[in-house]
Amino acid sequence: MTSQTPPENSKPGPIARFSTPCRVWAVGAIRGEAAKLRALHERLEPQLRPGDKLVYLGNVIGRGDAVRETVDEVLRFRREFLTIPGNCIGDYAILRGRQEEMLHKLLELQFAVNPRDVLRWMVDQGAGPTIAAYGGNARDGEVAASQGAVAVTRWTQSLRAGLNAAPGHREFLSSLKHAAYTADGALVFVHAGLDPARPLDAQGDGLWWNTSGFEAMASSFFGTERVIRGLDPAHRGVVETDYTLSIDGGCGFGGALWAVAITPGEKRIDSLSA
Repeated sequence: MTSQTPPENSKPGPIARFSTPCRVWAVGAIRGEAAKLRALHERLEPQLRPGDKLVYLGNVIGRGDAVRETVDEVLRFRREFLTIPGNCIGDYAILRGRQEEMLHKLLELQFAVNPRDVLRWMVDQGAGPTIAAYGGNARDGEVAASQGAVAVTRWTQSLRAGLNAAPGHREFLSSLKHAAYTADGALVFVHAGLDPARPLDAQGDGLWWNTSGFEAMASSFFGTERVIRGLDPAHRGVVETDYTLSIDGGCGFGGALWAVAITPGEKRIDSLSA
């Protein structure tokens, strides 16, 4: 890897690498708002051109009441994107957000030290609609958690069966990336945050929870031009600094869904909202 590329440690990780030169369209947190995503896709489709990349910055699911429909729409638009001449699967990525990480943990709830407390915390964080989307009931999960590991395992198996019954959804969950970057090292894409002092694939849970590290960035991240994230706790829309870009208009909380186009080496960004 060149010295301009964000350094990775020796451990391989699920990080997408976009070839360059390119223009990257990045979509902020959707949070189960299928109607807004469809409207954004309608605006985005005529803007796409050969060579463009597309990345969803996590929190596709959660909070909104159309979780399954949102995943279906992401999968549908992926098929449309891949019909553009010259495009391939390597031009496309979906990052794992907090909500997707919680779904992973929900499917293994029986291994938690305090499964009832963990489940309640996840529901407070917006996981309830996701549980319901795959045929589960959070209250039943709490009851199962109070009865022991066998009961919790039955509950998670039922939730897993609901996920498997939705065509393509299990594959969607297993294909998620932790982060993405352009091959020239100019742009890095994360869900919510990162530690500016650590290599990209050494971030761990910081990619989902270290928003303060992202917001405190006062210099380039290992020589990159910009780090782009899809979750801003304050939901301020499109917010630029010298080294960062946030894309979160509060979709799922009554706000807008945003997408931006960024080209390495160019300061200008183009944006769309729904």
